[in-house]
Amino acid sequence: MEKKDIRTLGEDELSAAIISDGEQPYRARQIYQWIWAKSALDFDDMTNLSKPLRDALKKNYEFRPVRQSSDQTVKLAFRLFDDHIIEGVLIPSVDRMTACVSSQAGCSLSCKFCATGYLERQRNLTPGEIYDQVIHIRNISLKYFEK
Repeated sequence: MEKKDIRTLGEDELSAAIISDGEQPYRARQIYQWIWAKSALDFDDMTNLSKPLRDALKKNYEFRPVRQSSDQTVKLAFRLFDDHIIEGVLIPSVDRMTACVSSQAGCSLSCKFCATGYLERQRNLTPGEIYDQVIHIRNISLKYFEK
């Protein structure tokens, strides 16, 4: 059985899955908060869940996080779980930061500062893939450009 990316489940879908496994509905809210509010990418980090529940989650679900390229530049290349490459760009200016985040593998805009627009459009990104870009770009921004 192939594991499903847990971040493709909406809150209602997650709740239904958790309830069907015999868990209380509040557990789904806890898991959802770990994923989206606390940016957890590992079920073992979800310390307010029982070990058997975390083990059950690991058996059925996985995280497919965006991986940051190793160049540590403001222009970030991300490899998706299916090996598509996308790009996120942090654009600093004198009084603010602007970020461009990919929502598709491939893009029709062809912005000069982003390589994604030069790739054939393959698919829309999942909410988790978009979220990961925002978190990586935010962390780079805070690390290198915090005033």
